[in-house]
This record gives sequence, structure tokens and C-alpha cells, in this order.
Amino acid sequence: MEDTSPGAPDRGSDSELPPLLIEAVSYAEDRHWEVAPGTWLVDGDGPARCSCGDLHCTLPGAHPTAEDWRARASAGPGVVRRWWTENPQASILLPTGRFFDALDVPELAGCLALARMERMGLQLGPVVAVPATSGQSGRRLLFLVLPGVLAKLPEMLRRLGWAPGRLDLVARGDGDWIVAPPSRVGPYSFAQWARPPSSANRWLLPDAAELINPLAYACGREAPSATAARQGRTAVPQHS
Repeated sequence: MEDTSPGAPDRGSDSELPPLLIEAVSYAEDRHWEVAPGTWLVDGDGPARCSCGDLHCTLPGAHPTAEDWRARASAGPGVVRRWWTENPQASILLPTGRFFDALDVPELAGCLALARMERMGLQLGPVVAVPATSGQSGRRLLFLVLPGVLAKLPEMLRRLGWAPGRLDLVARGDGDWIVAPPSRVGPYSFAQWARPPSSANRWLLPDAAELINPLAYACGREAPSATAARQGRTAVPQHS
């Protein structure tokens, strides 16, 4: 982990700073999240391409720039400010498995689950909406939860009656990352907050066990092969 030296930007001059720099420093300074710079999209003749130079990059503008990116990730505002001052186009990567994990679901299922959770009065953390990556269709919603869900998710789903791999519901944990707003991902798309960080969820993130039922139910309901998927179930999720 890189040295967390002081040096946050002067808030009074925010209007003159690049948006990605402002947000990256805010994540480090206000929420104490570790941040790492990622690749970015390069415009020119033809479609935008990833700065990594791979014409077939599966995560254009949305992946680390170095293998040791996790060791270099920093929550020091001064370090983060220097990175985005040197490269104001770099995407903002937030490592998972440290301060939070993320439950990754299709946008439609995520919206249905989010509405249900709010009706149930569940404690919710921030939720990120990101464009689809290679092999996916449609946008995704990432629900930030307490760390540790990566190893627990298969058993959580089995207890709800879902066989492994039946649902389009995955965990982002140790060794992974999420792309934070307002990073550009794809020619016309950006990461956005579907439910932004706030003073209410600044420190208290939900446990994945509290969200898994409505998320699994919504994913099963919206999956094209939901009928086939239910053949692998041994129990019926509870309805609220």
C-alpha cells in the first residue's frame, strides 16, 4: 500500500479541477477508500480504444494499468491528487475485498431488488451503475456490502435453493475492483451512482446476508432461463 501522505486539493478551486481528480480525492479524503488509477479511453479515428493498446481489450477504460496496482492503491489524498494531476483521464478504480465487497447483478433485476429493499426498510449502502463489459448485455448494478461475501455467496445461494451458476449474480471481492463514477466506460457511457454515498451510509455498509434474498429473487425472476433455473432449486425464497 502506498504512503498516505497529506495534501488534499483546495476545495475552493474545485471548479477548476478535472472531475475525475475531484471525485478520486473525495473517495480517499471523505470516505477513506483506497483508490487506484486505471486505464482510459482514447478517441480518434474509429471507435474509442483502451489506453492499454490492446485492440481487443475486454475492459476498455476500466482496468488497472499495472500488475501491482493493489499494492499501490492509496487512501492518501495527496497521493491520489498527484496521480490524477499527472493523468486527469485515468478511470477511478476502487479495490474490493478491503473496505467493501460488491454484489454484481443486471440493472433491471437490481432496480427491482432495490425498490423491494427500500419497501422493506433494509439498510442499504451505495450502489453503482456501470455499463456492460465484454460478454455481458445491459448495464449492471453493484451493491456495496461488508467484505467477505466472495467466499460465502455460493452457500448463501444454495440455502435459498439456487444451484451455483444458475443466477447472474456474482460477488466482487479480494483481488477485484469496481470502476467508480464518473469514470468513462465505453464510447458514450459512464459509471454512475444509482444510490450515491451519503452521510447515512458513510461507515455502515449492509451485510450481504441482508440483501441476498431480494437480489436472488429478482435475478431469478428476470433471467431469460428463469424457468429452467428453478429446476435446480430445492427451496423457495421467502417473499416479503
